[in-house]
Amino acid sequence: MSRDHQTMPESDSQWLARLGEERFYVCRRHGTEPPFSGALLGEKRPGRFHCAGCDAVLFSSDGKYDSGSGWPSFFDAIEGAEIEEIRDTSHGMVRIELRCGQCESHLGHLFPDGPPPTGLRYCVNSLSLVFHPENNAPSKQL
Repeated sequence: MSRDHQTMPESDSQWLARLGEERFYVCRRHGTEPPFSGALLGEKRPGRFHCAGCDAVLFSSDGKYDSGSGWPSFFDAIEGAEIEEIRDTSHGMVRIELRCGQCESHLGHLFPDGPPPTGLRYCVNSLSLVFHPENNAPSKQL
């Protein structure tokens, strides 16, 4: 759902009410869930991954792969996805932070070590995403 079709929270208390504590920490405080803890890490059904903050469509299961990093990884975003790439120099590193282009929720980070065809790894927190299975596909884990 785009920003035009819903009211975005304006205050931290509104975001907290919408997301809950864990998602609020990751999406609004730029936190990171522990590796290998995310509910979507092993999600293998066909479908799309939406922003937990605003429901914008960001990734497809067609671009998801097991990077071994402990977080859901994608080699590309879905065509037309609004994802901001922001230089991040926190924690003594230089990397690219990924944020939802509609609600500015923190998603994860982009690394240049992914598989073909892009060579990119969108390393995304499960808590930043909501999975919508295609045609009620049966559950399969990696």
